[in-house]
Amino acid sequence: MKLLSTLTSLYMLLIFIRILLSWFEGFPSNSASRFLSSITDPYLDWFRRFPALQRGAIDFSPILALGVLAVLNNIFTTLAIYGRITIGIILSLILGSLWSAVAFIITFYAVITVIRFIGYLAGVNSVAPVWRIIDAFLKPLLYRVSRILYRNRIVSYQTGLISLFLVLVSVYLVLSILVRFISQILVRLPF
Repeated sequence: MKLLSTLTSLYMLLIFIRILLSWFEGFPSNSASRFLSSITDPYLDWFRRFPALQRGAIDFSPILALGVLAVLNNIFTTLAIYGRITIGIILSLILGSLWSAVAFIITFYAVITVIRFIGYLAGVNSVAPVWRIIDAFLKPLLYRVSRILYRNRIVSYQTGLISLFLVLVSVYLVLSILVRFISQILVRLPF
């Protein structure tokens, strides 16, 4: 189990490196990068086939792929340490991994909301490509949150950003407490 845990950790590292390298347009096409792609892309491609994981220019499938590996890694580590594992522990590990992915997405949106708010206050050119990309991410969520909170009233962009940030922080805190509570219950299951 220790060996499987180590191999899973190593594979997660290779996938992370592959993801980082894909962010650069001039991704080198040498033998090392081709080898890295050949061992990581089949696994990543399996998750890319789910359209629900594609949101505009962002592909969330690597997050799910790494989450699945994290659950397996935690199972292998738990088995290596304790020699046994229960269904409750497995469910708790799965819940923890799902929460990590959701927490990452919430944190990502909170950070770009703060960045956009600072840019708005600084009066930067909002038609620059970076701001258009950030706005493309924020606009659907900003619209939904404003519609829920303010109904049909029109609010300023600044108020919308502040509201979105407060909602994201609130959702993060509530879900964090809920996940911790459910995980504690699951771990205590005798089977």
